[in-house]
Amino acid sequence: MPINADRFEEIDDDGDDPTPGTNADEVLSFLEAHADQAFTQTEIAEATDVKRGSIGPTLVRLRERGRVDHRGRYWRISDHVESIDAATAHAGTVAASHEETSFEYDEWQEYAEDPREHRE
Repeated sequence: MPINADRFEEIDDDGDDPTPGTNADEVLSFLEAHADQAFTQTEIAEATDVKRGSIGPTLVRLRERGRVDHRGRYWRISDHVESIDAATAHAGTVAASHEETSFEYDEWQEYAEDPREHRE
């Protein structure tokens, strides 16, 4: 069924987060869980539910999107992905801490000093 141009523009296709349950999600989840190691395509296929014939094309797409690195026969999660995940986790922690200690502007205003009152 065709969609209109406005609907097409609303589709989020940045490639950053694969759809859960897809081959890309399975591969990335495995590699993220073993971020300190690199694996061959065969090892990745054996460790995931992804068929051997689908591993290669999936890894190539993930490499094109900067999600995995490839050297020789080996593949691993990209350092870039690890950095983004760490930054996202940190940002979430900081945001949560600010929610716990909310800032009440009106309350602050009651006790705030007007700097104009201290001018000489």
